[in-house]
Amino acid sequence: MKLLTERLTFDQAGMVVEAVQPEEGETKSLYMKGVFIQGNVRNFNERVYPAKEISRAVDRVNEILSKGESVCGEADHPEELTINLDRVSHMITDMWMDDTNGMGKLKIIPTPMGNLIRTLIESGVKLGVSSRGVGNVDDRGEVSGFEIITVDVVARPSAPNAYPKPVYESLNTKRGRILEDLANAAVTDPMAMRFLKTEMLKAIGDLKWKI
Repeated sequence: MKLLTERLTFDQAGMVVEAVQPEEGETKSLYMKGVFIQGNVRNFNERVYPAKEISRAVDRVNEILSKGESVCGEADHPEELTINLDRVSHMITDMWMDDTNGMGKLKIIPTPMGNLIRTLIESGVKLGVSSRGVGNVDDRGEVSGFEIITVDVVARPSAPNAYPKPVYESLNTKRGRILEDLANAAVTDPMAMRFLKTEMLKAIGDLKWKI
Protein backbone atom coordinates (compact mmCIF):
# COMPACT_ATOMS: atom_id res chain seq x y z
CA MET A 1 0.00 0.00 0.00
CA LYS A 2 1.27 3.48 -0.79
CA LEU A 3 0.19 7.03 -0.05
CA LEU A 4 -1.94 8.38 -2.91
CA THR A 5 -2.71 12.09 -3.25
CA GLU A 6 -4.76 13.57 -6.07
CA ARG A 7 -5.41 17.29 -6.55
CA LEU A 8 -8.34 18.92 -8.31
CA THR A 9 -8.54 22.56 -9.28
CA PHE A 10 -11.47 24.84 -8.45
CA ASP A 11 -12.92 24.56 -11.96
CA GLN A 12 -12.13 20.86 -12.30
CA ALA A 13 -14.02 19.97 -9.14
CA GLY A 14 -17.00 22.06 -10.17
CA MET A 15 -17.33 22.98 -6.52
CA VAL A 16 -19.84 25.31 -4.99
CA VAL A 17 -19.33 27.27 -1.78
CA GLU A 18 -22.47 27.48 0.34
CA ALA A 19 -23.20 29.78 3.27
CA VAL A 20 -25.91 28.52 5.60
CA GLN A 21 -27.72 31.15 7.67
CA PRO A 22 -27.39 30.27 11.37
CA GLU A 23 -29.57 31.01 14.35
CA GLU A 24 -29.49 34.60 15.58
CA GLY A 25 -26.18 35.50 17.18
CA GLU A 26 -24.25 32.65 15.51
CA THR A 27 -21.74 32.75 12.65
CA LYS A 28 -22.66 31.58 9.15
CA SER A 29 -21.64 28.01 8.39
CA LEU A 30 -19.52 27.76 5.25
CA TYR A 31 -19.45 24.62 3.10
CA MET A 32 -17.62 23.45 -0.03
CA LYS A 33 -19.30 20.86 -2.21
CA GLY A 34 -18.20 19.15 -5.43
CA VAL A 35 -15.97 16.46 -6.94
CA PHE A 36 -13.53 14.99 -4.42
CA ILE A 37 -11.98 12.35 -6.70
CA GLN A 38 -12.49 11.40 -10.34
CA GLY A 39 -12.97 7.84 -11.55
CA ASN A 40 -12.15 6.01 -14.78
CA VAL A 41 -9.87 8.78 -16.04
CA ARG A 42 -6.07 9.00 -16.17
CA ASN A 43 -5.11 11.96 -14.00
CA PHE A 44 -2.06 14.21 -13.85
CA ASN A 45 -0.27 11.64 -11.69
CA GLU A 46 -0.81 9.03 -14.43
CA ARG A 47 -3.11 7.02 -12.17
CA VAL A 48 -6.57 5.64 -12.91
CA TYR A 49 -9.10 5.06 -10.12
CA PRO A 50 -11.79 2.57 -11.20
CA ALA A 51 -15.26 3.78 -10.22
CA LYS A 52 -15.86 0.60 -8.20
CA GLU A 53 -12.77 1.35 -6.09
CA ILE A 54 -13.95 4.91 -5.42
CA SER A 55 -17.46 3.66 -4.58
CA ARG A 56 -16.11 1.28 -1.94
CA ALA A 57 -13.92 4.03 -0.49
CA VAL A 58 -16.89 6.44 -0.37
CA ASP A 59 -18.99 3.79 1.40
CA ARG A 60 -16.23 3.39 3.98
CA VAL A 61 -16.14 7.16 4.69
CA ASN A 62 -19.93 7.22 5.13
CA GLU A 63 -19.70 4.22 7.43
CA ILE A 64 -17.28 6.18 9.65
CA LEU A 65 -19.55 9.25 9.59
CA SER A 66 -22.63 7.15 10.41
CA LYS A 67 -20.95 6.04 13.64
CA GLY A 68 -20.70 9.66 14.75
CA GLU A 69 -16.96 9.83 14.13
CA SER A 70 -15.28 12.80 12.40
CA VAL A 71 -13.24 12.87 9.21
CA CYS A 72 -11.17 16.05 9.38
CA GLY A 73 -9.04 17.62 6.67
CA GLU A 74 -6.23 20.15 6.55
CA ALA A 75 -5.43 23.44 4.87
CA ASP A 76 -2.85 22.46 2.25
CA HIS A 77 -1.53 18.97 1.69
CA PRO A 78 1.04 17.18 3.87
CA GLU A 79 2.91 14.30 2.24
CA GLU A 80 1.81 11.87 4.95
CA LEU A 81 -1.28 10.03 6.16
CA THR A 82 -1.37 11.61 9.61
CA ILE A 83 -3.97 14.34 10.14
CA ASN A 84 -2.30 17.17 12.07
CA LEU A 85 -4.78 18.71 14.48
CA ASP A 86 -3.01 22.07 14.45
CA ARG A 87 -3.67 22.32 10.69
CA VAL A 88 -7.27 21.08 10.60
CA SER A 89 -9.53 23.51 8.71
CA HIS A 90 -12.66 21.49 7.93
CA MET A 91 -14.57 18.25 8.36
CA ILE A 92 -16.23 16.05 5.75
CA THR A 93 -19.99 15.90 6.32
CA ASP A 94 -21.06 13.64 3.44
CA MET A 95 -19.80 11.71 0.41
CA TRP A 96 -21.66 10.09 -2.48
CA MET A 97 -21.17 8.80 -6.02
CA ASP A 98 -22.22 10.70 -9.14
CA ASP A 99 -21.63 8.44 -12.14
CA THR A 100 -17.89 7.58 -11.88
CA ASN A 101 -16.88 10.41 -9.54
CA GLY A 102 -16.67 10.53 -5.77
CA MET A 103 -18.52 13.66 -4.65
CA GLY A 104 -18.49 15.24 -1.22
CA LYS A 105 -19.36 18.10 1.07
CA LEU A 106 -17.10 19.60 3.72
CA LYS A 107 -17.72 22.17 6.44
CA ILE A 108 -15.20 24.90 7.21
CA ILE A 109 -14.72 25.03 10.99
CA PRO A 110 -13.51 28.02 13.07
CA THR A 111 -9.97 26.84 13.76
CA PRO A 112 -7.01 29.10 12.84
CA MET A 113 -6.64 27.24 9.54
CA GLY A 114 -10.40 27.18 8.99
CA ASN A 115 -10.56 30.95 9.46
CA LEU A 116 -7.71 31.25 6.98
CA ILE A 117 -9.67 29.23 4.38
CA ARG A 118 -12.78 31.33 5.05
CA THR A 119 -10.82 34.57 4.59
CA LEU A 120 -9.31 33.40 1.32
CA ILE A 121 -12.71 32.36 -0.06
CA GLU A 122 -14.32 35.63 1.01
CA SER A 123 -11.46 37.47 -0.68
CA GLY A 124 -12.23 35.76 -3.98
CA VAL A 125 -9.44 33.16 -3.98
CA LYS A 126 -10.36 29.96 -5.83
CA LEU A 127 -9.43 26.94 -3.75
CA GLY A 128 -9.42 23.33 -4.85
CA VAL A 129 -9.40 19.99 -3.09
CA SER A 130 -6.96 17.12 -2.81
CA SER A 131 -7.79 13.59 -1.72
CA ARG A 132 -5.42 11.70 0.56
CA GLY A 133 -5.62 7.92 0.64
CA VAL A 134 -3.84 4.58 0.35
CA GLY A 135 -3.92 1.88 -2.28
CA ASN A 136 -1.96 -0.29 -4.68
CA VAL A 137 -0.91 0.85 -8.15
CA ASP A 138 -0.08 -1.62 -10.94
CA ASP A 139 2.30 -1.05 -13.86
CA ARG A 140 -0.55 0.47 -15.90
CA GLY A 141 -1.26 3.03 -13.20
CA GLU A 142 -4.55 1.39 -12.15
CA VAL A 143 -5.38 1.70 -8.45
CA SER A 144 -6.76 -1.14 -6.32
CA GLY A 145 -7.49 -1.55 -2.61
CA PHE A 146 -8.19 2.17 -2.43
CA GLU A 147 -9.16 3.81 0.88
CA ILE A 148 -9.80 7.53 1.40
CA ILE A 149 -8.14 8.95 4.52
CA THR A 150 -9.37 12.52 4.05
CA VAL A 151 -9.76 15.38 1.58
CA ASP A 152 -7.71 18.55 2.04
CA VAL A 153 -8.31 22.10 0.79
CA VAL A 154 -5.48 23.28 -1.46
CA ALA A 155 -4.46 26.25 -3.58
CA ARG A 156 -3.36 24.28 -6.65
CA PRO A 157 -5.05 20.86 -6.99
CA SER A 158 -4.08 17.74 -9.48
CA ALA A 159 -6.90 15.81 -11.22
CA PRO A 160 -8.95 16.95 -14.16
CA ASN A 161 -12.03 18.50 -12.37
CA ALA A 162 -11.93 20.23 -8.88
CA TYR A 163 -11.98 24.02 -8.40
CA PRO A 164 -15.03 25.38 -6.45
CA LYS A 165 -17.30 28.13 -7.69
CA PRO A 166 -18.02 30.33 -4.66
CA VAL A 167 -21.55 31.61 -4.29
CA TYR A 168 -20.66 33.06 -0.90
CA GLU A 169 -20.44 36.84 -0.69
CA SER A 170 -16.94 38.24 -1.18
CA LEU A 171 -15.33 40.87 1.03
CA ASN A 172 -14.86 43.88 -1.26
CA THR A 173 -12.06 45.34 0.82
CA LYS A 174 -8.61 46.62 0.02
CA ARG A 175 -7.07 43.75 2.01
CA GLY A 176 -9.21 41.25 0.12
CA ARG A 177 -7.79 42.48 -3.18
CA ILE A 178 -4.26 42.44 -1.75
CA LEU A 179 -4.68 38.82 -0.63
CA GLU A 180 -5.95 37.76 -4.03
CA ASP A 181 -3.07 39.46 -5.86
CA LEU A 182 -0.49 38.00 -3.50
CA ALA A 183 -2.02 34.51 -3.74
CA ASN A 184 -1.68 34.64 -7.53
CA ALA A 185 1.89 35.93 -7.36
CA ALA A 186 2.94 33.41 -4.69
CA VAL A 187 2.64 30.57 -7.21
CA THR A 188 6.01 31.59 -8.73
CA ASP A 189 7.46 34.14 -6.31
CA PRO A 190 8.72 33.00 -2.85
CA MET A 191 8.91 36.63 -1.70
CA ALA A 192 5.21 37.08 -2.46
CA MET A 193 4.49 33.99 -0.36
CA ARG A 194 6.11 35.62 2.68
CA PHE A 195 4.04 38.77 2.23
CA LEU A 196 0.93 36.63 1.68
CA LYS A 197 1.40 34.96 5.07
CA THR A 198 1.71 38.36 6.76
CA GLU A 199 -1.44 39.71 5.11
CA MET A 200 -3.34 36.50 5.93
CA LEU A 201 -2.56 36.88 9.62
CA LYS A 202 -3.81 40.48 9.51
CA ALA A 203 -6.97 39.37 7.71
CA ILE A 204 -7.61 36.60 10.24
CA GLY A 205 -7.26 39.14 13.05
CA ASP A 206 -9.87 41.34 11.37
CA LEU A 207 -12.15 38.35 10.86
CA LYS A 208 -12.06 37.47 14.56
CA TRP A 209 -13.41 40.94 15.36
CA LYS A 210 -16.20 40.48 12.78
CA ILE A 211 -17.14 37.09 14.21
